[in-house]
Amino acid sequence: MNTIMRKSVLSVAGLAFAGGVFAGPIAAHANPVDAKPAAAVQAGVSKPQGEQSRISLDGEQTANVKAIIAATKKAGLPERAAVISIATSLQESKLENLGHLGDANDHDSLGLFQQRPSSGWGTPEQITDPAYSTTAFLKGLKQVDGWQDMPLTVAAQTVQVSAYPDAYAQWEQQATDLVGQYWNS
Repeated sequence: MNTIMRKSVLSVAGLAFAGGVFAGPIAAHANPVDAKPAAAVQAGVSKPQGEQSRISLDGEQTANVKAIIAATKKAGLPERAAVISIATSLQESKLENLGHLGDANDHDSLGLFQQRPSSGWGTPEQITDPAYSTTAFLKGLKQVDGWQDMPLTVAAQTVQVSAYPDAYAQWEQQATDLVGQYWNS
C-alpha cells in the first residue's frame, strides 16, 4: 500500500477510534427506554431512517429541549430546524449540557452539541449556554443548501462533521415528538 493510502486509512481508523472513546461515556448516560421502528413524521418530510432510540428525560434535559425550541423560534426557523437540533443534541450529549469530561473528553468538546472552542464555535462559556450553542448550530444549519428537505442525519452531519455520520437518524422520532409536545407551549 502506498504511503498516502496508508495514511488515509490510518486517519479514518483513528477518527473512528477517537469517536468511540468519546461516545462510550456519552452512551453510558443513554438509559434507553425502547428502540422501535420509526413511525411517520410530519407531512412533506421523510420518515425517520432505521431503528429509533428513545430515552427518558429529566428536568434539565426537558429545559434544554425548551431552550433549543426557543432559540429556533427566535431565529425564525421552522419546526424541522428544531427537530434536527434536538436530534443532534440527543446524539451528542443526550440533551445534557456537558462540561469537560476529563480523559473521556473528545478534545475540547462541550455543551449540548459537543461544540469545540478550538474549532471556532465560541468560548467555553458561550457553547455551554444552551441558547448560544443552539444559535451557533442553527447558523451552521442555515448554510447547508436544502437542509429542509434532506434526511435529518445528512443535515446534522453536514454541520457537525461527526465520526459517526449516521448516528443522528436514531433520534429523529423522539426529537419530532418533543417538538410536537413543546413547540406551542
